Amino acid sequence: MTIGEVMAILIPEFPDITISKIRFLEEQGLVEPGRTAAGYRKFSSDDVDRLRYVLSAQRDHYLPLKVIRENLEALDRGLELPDPVEAAPRVPPALVVQGVPGADRFDGHAAGLRLTRSELLRESGVDAELLDALEGFGVLSPAPGGPWYDGEALEVLRAAADLSAHGIEARHLRIFRTAADREVALAEQVAAPLQRSGQRSASSEQAARAEQVVREIAAACLRLHTALVAGALGRTTR
Repeated sequence: MTIGEVMAILIPEFPDITISKIRFLEEQGLVEPGRTAAGYRKFSSDDVDRLRYVLSAQRDHYLPLKVIRENLEALDRGLELPDPVEAAPRVPPALVVQGVPGADRFDGHAAGLRLTRSELLRESGVDAELLDALEGFGVLSPAPGGPWYDGEALEVLRAAADLSAHGIEARHLRIFRTAADREVALAEQVAAPLQRSGQRSASSEQAARAEQVVREIAAACLRLHTALVAGALGRTTR
């Protein structure tokens, strides 16, 4: 969309909007439209949504641009804005793991979330001491290229906190890290021929199939682990 088309969309909701206002918000880094070869601005529907959020946050909640910029940056990292808007961005509830996951659990959505250390501690409700211990024993670490933590780190920290409440310390959890690494290595070993075939044929379909195989193997490993633990517990209670 051109800037004029964006104006036409926003004016019914924000009668005071002007082209100068949109350009100012762009200068402040709150929206970054693309450019044509001739240098004209081209806005996407996501850009319009960002503008709508900025304008409503200013008009309805009197948020300063600094806070709005921080909220938008949090949205870009995969968090969501709660209601009321003045509250801090939070992790989407959909990322909370429930039950034994299937292959779609490993689609990388949670890994795309980027949390600061303070956000990770706030969302988990865990003391920094436990996080330090988990990192010290190699159970948990920032995502590659840090300093961000992903959604999986949040789930690891929450689970570790539950275990800690029963006296299971961070040093005891190293075995889980080792087992997880071995399961991933096994899945990648099986999928490697498909990945190599996809590289040779430049087939995106083959590459996607390799990724799906890895996810299916990971899910089967978790089901196997769950069944083995459940079976062992069942034998001890009979």
